[in-house]
Amino acid sequence: MELVHFFIELLQDPRTFVAQWIIQLGPVWVYTPLFIIIFVETGLVVTPFLPGDSLLFCAGIFAADGGGLNIFALIILMSLAAVLGNTSNYWIGRKVGEAIVKSGKVKALTPERMEKTQAMLDKYGSLAVFLTRFFPIIRTFAPFLAGMGEMHFARFTLFNVLGGVTWVCLFTLLGYFFGGIPFVEEHFELVIIGIVVISLIPAAAGAIKLKIEDSKKKRVGKHELKDNTQTDASSEEN
Repeated sequence: MELVHFFIELLQDPRTFVAQWIIQLGPVWVYTPLFIIIFVETGLVVTPFLPGDSLLFCAGIFAADGGGLNIFALIILMSLAAVLGNTSNYWIGRKVGEAIVKSGKVKALTPERMEKTQAMLDKYGSLAVFLTRFFPIIRTFAPFLAGMGEMHFARFTLFNVLGGVTWVCLFTLLGYFFGGIPFVEEHFELVIIGIVVISLIPAAAGAIKLKIEDSKKKRVGKHELKDNTQTDASSEEN
């Protein structure tokens, strides 16, 4: 229960946690919990709920104006965590993915989430590994399903590195350059909520599009079934 409570508080107020880690762990070891959380978010298929985007944004804030973090060390280490996380999840999916899915024990692997992620992989191929970096939750399932589908590891690694570095740079630099703006400081909770909402928009749009396409397929299937039934009936009469 303590771990669940920790994750809930981290989701609600990542800035406070980063500040505490800087004070308690010092300028060197402060990167350790940041590294672990970014790694675990995409490294384990059971932890898609971790706040990677907002945590990177907050870390970027503390890398500006002597806040306790170094922006270059932050980008390098968090990029490494992101890339290694995806790589770990890829091999988990490749080696034991089928067994995990069939067991039904990983509740996060809902059919809907897997279908959305697989749809992106089918549509964009290796490029989906890059694109899904910017889709919370889906970015955790993409490397897992890429491994299950035995995507070529070299192609996976190329887009994994490109996606991981781009994602880390985007959110840490947003925090670094804009975190000190008075409006952001005064309405930080709203900014974090905004980051989460904006991050979820592509995933929500994809889910809606998928449902619309499924509805169209079902309607087409019903019409085809009806036409075939009428055709069979006419044949029998003749």
